[in-house]
Amino acid sequence: MSELGEDRVPEETRTEIMEATFRAVSEHGYADLRMRDIGEEMEKTRQIIHYHYDGKYDLLANFLEYIIEQYEGSVEVDRDVPPREELDLRVRQCLFGPGFEEFDHWERMKVYHELFTHAQNDERHRKIFDEHHRRLRGGITQVVTEGIEQGEFRNTDPERTGQLITDVIHAARERKLSLGHDDAPEQALQAIDEFVIDSLIVEE
Repeated sequence: MSELGEDRVPEETRTEIMEATFRAVSEHGYADLRMRDIGEEMEKTRQIIHYHYDGKYDLLANFLEYIIEQYEGSVEVDRDVPPREELDLRVRQCLFGPGFEEFDHWERMKVYHELFTHAQNDERHRKIFDEHHRRLRGGITQVVTEGIEQGEFRNTDPERTGQLITDVIHAARERKLSLGHDDAPEQALQAIDEFVIDSLIVEE
């Protein structure tokens, strides 16, 4: 980043740069992406990118954080709903996502997963993904914990349950995006509902 820092980039400018990056990555892919490609997707001069970001690596790291902000924003639910309902809502939102004016949920997930595949060779990206994964898993784990405390769920290991659900969500998205299995998210939803959530319910 420039000495201004990311928090000093005007929100409108940041959004324009990030959305231009979406379009450029979607067209050229991560490996072949050039700063020029991003600039060509903007109405403003390309120099504004260099003013706020210290090159392609810095821009893409912040772009990844932008994607995750959108993704995590899609899994906000009303905390007043019962644990069973909240868990179902969280799983559905993780699998099917919110709507966007430009690029739908799966087009954005395609870019997300392309960056994910490169994280093994990029420490900064790996750290960003790891923190995101912890928050996603933590939200599910918290719901399971609350369900146990309220007597709605049987006594089980919330951490392992949260990890299992998170892994199934991630695998289903990858199967759809990489293998073209369009029914993977719905199958994952049904499996989580039948084999995980139903098994948590305390029978009256």
